[in-house]
Amino acid sequence: MTTRRSFIKKTAVGAVGVAYANSANAMSAKSYSNIIGSNDRINVAIQGLGRRYSAFIEPITRKESNARLLYLCDVMPSQQDKAAAKFSEKINYKPKLEKDIRKIIADKDVDAIFMATPDHWHTPGACMAMQAGKHVYLEKPCSHNGKENELVVAFQQKYNKVVQMGNQQRSSLETTQIIKEIHEGVIGDVYKAVAFYVNGRGEVPIPVNAAPPGGLDWDLFQGPSPRKAYMHDTWDYNWHWYGWDFGTAEMGNNATHELDIARWAMDVEYPEHVSVIAGKHQFKDDGWEMYDTMEATFRYSNNRVIQWDGNSRNAYNKYGKGRGTYIYGSNGSVFIDRGGFALYDRNGKLIKDSKSVSAESGLALGGGGNLSTLHGINFFETIRGKASLTSPIEQGALSQSLTHYANIAYKTGKSFDIDQTTGRIFDREAMKLWSRTYEPGWEPKL
Repeated sequence: MTTRRSFIKKTAVGAVGVAYANSANAMSAKSYSNIIGSNDRINVAIQGLGRRYSAFIEPITRKESNARLLYLCDVMPSQQDKAAAKFSEKINYKPKLEKDIRKIIADKDVDAIFMATPDHWHTPGACMAMQAGKHVYLEKPCSHNGKENELVVAFQQKYNKVVQMGNQQRSSLETTQIIKEIHEGVIGDVYKAVAFYVNGRGEVPIPVNAAPPGGLDWDLFQGPSPRKAYMHDTWDYNWHWYGWDFGTAEMGNNATHELDIARWAMDVEYPEHVSVIAGKHQFKDDGWEMYDTMEATFRYSNNRVIQWDGNSRNAYNKYGKGRGTYIYGSNGSVFIDRGGFALYDRNGKLIKDSKSVSAESGLALGGGGNLSTLHGINFFETIRGKASLTSPIEQGALSQSLTHYANIAYKTGKSFDIDQTTGRIFDREAMKLWSRTYEPGWEPKL
């Protein structure tokens, strides 16, 4: 018998294509002149071979994708070797191994790049790729700061490339279904969303001056970020917590996903006011340099509100789940996560629920699973003009802006108002944190 999972895999392209064929984000006829023909192979590269690249294996290697992996790119040779070994289980040829993405971007045979680097590389790398005519699958966060958020959208609009943001729950058929019903009034007038994330991350070492690990190209790792000496244990994931040069804290790391679902379900864009309560409350003497706990409130002019409740290192699970989003309306409520949804009436009675076929873990590093596969398939099919992106960069950037607002509010220690037309902050002190300092020559420029 055909299992539900195998059925989903076989019908993924058709299902996603149909679901979004009439989307407002559909590509214009003008775009088709700049995309690959429907029967042509798509040559791809992956930049960043840490915890996330394995989620791209299935969408790239499945026969129906008609894709060829030309390059595996990472600044650490051991990461290249591990990824090459993993891909060798699925393909019968050897992709080239490269540490410098600029050489790959210069290769005219490359059509699309999957970018899964540390956060500070995302927008600069994507902009370079678009300038060179490449389509981009851009992992979250799509930007390191508010200015980059504007730039990545501006580059996409100028160069007219397909840019999919890697918030893969947008490709969940169950999430799409229930959000459509929310927009149609299944729970009445929506007024609040509560998005949350719970994890039990442990202590991290206090960084000290050290030689870079063997093989690591520390200069290329830093890329757009101003040069500084290497500190022990920075390169392998802990860059998330060691200051703001490379990472965007847990807001950019994980809140990106649930806040995107909240904003999508609430049908809102920029908030009018942002306030935050945050601090470092666990392992106070370790090397973690930013907050590990945050409550953020985003208020909108239509009396709607999104609340964020993030706990990186206190694993008390008050919601009964590790991550997810609650949507409240005048006639009921909905809970949505990567596993599906549950719809309740105003008295809390379960009306309907759905368990997703996704095998994707909510908390495991790297994730992977069917949602990422669907998201990658949608990326390829949009390049061919057969579908519309489930997470076009302009929508991804709108959701990403919430994480930047929260981080700025944390850094300045105060709330502020937002221009709902431009997305910029009225407070002058806060706007000083809108951008960052770049290593000379690395700042993205149109």
